[in-house]
Amino acid sequence: METVRAIFMKPDPQAQMRKCNAVIRQNIRKLDRDITNNKQTEAKIKNYIIQADKRAQRDPSRGKQAQKDARDFARELVRHRRASARLITSKAQLNSVQMQVNEAFAVRKIEGSIKASAGIMKDLNSLIRLPEYAITMRDLGTELMKAGIIEEMVDDVLPQDDMLMEDEDAEGEVDKVLGEILKTKKEPALPAAPEPEPVKPVPAQEEEEEEEEDAEAMMDQMRNRLDALRS
Repeated sequence: METVRAIFMKPDPQAQMRKCNAVIRQNIRKLDRDITNNKQTEAKIKNYIIQADKRAQRDPSRGKQAQKDARDFARELVRHRRASARLITSKAQLNSVQMQVNEAFAVRKIEGSIKASAGIMKDLNSLIRLPEYAITMRDLGTELMKAGIIEEMVDDVLPQDDMLMEDEDAEGEVDKVLGEILKTKKEPALPAAPEPEPVKPVPAQEEEEEEEEDAEAMMDQMRNRLDALRS
């Protein structure tokens, strides 16, 4: 019965508006979660860069590998920062879409008709190009097309790597990130702590062995973390 009624009756504008807003709110919540997760990952990567720098200072014989690891982490940080900027822009676009959709339905309620919005279509097409939001944005676009708010959508989805690292030669940005993080690390934020009480000296050979074990463990952890970030 409901199916037959849906065929012969026009869609309820209020139901359409509620459905559109539900999809928009769902995606805004997802954007908020992704932005938060990205910021947390950025903080972890910064710590990995600092650890790599300390590793290079502690063991000059393996400084070259530690510096390479630091640059790899810095590249990951550049990607995450670009992703964060893209997510923040997408959230602003989605908020704009929501405002324009509600305005369009309000005009329809007053005037009895609705006009297609080029602004909504432009923002929605930008959001559909994001791989992680393409499906739900198409669902939203379908509802907006049914309501007559937009006329058409694009189906192109941009590869994620193209959006995050448009210029393959981003070494300048990597250098900037490394300088920013390592400079901050080396600047003392608090007054120097009082000197600790002298402790018994550790035999040189034993101390070297302990440092070697610590260095190996730290390097293994950093490489595993880098592999996890890349996966």
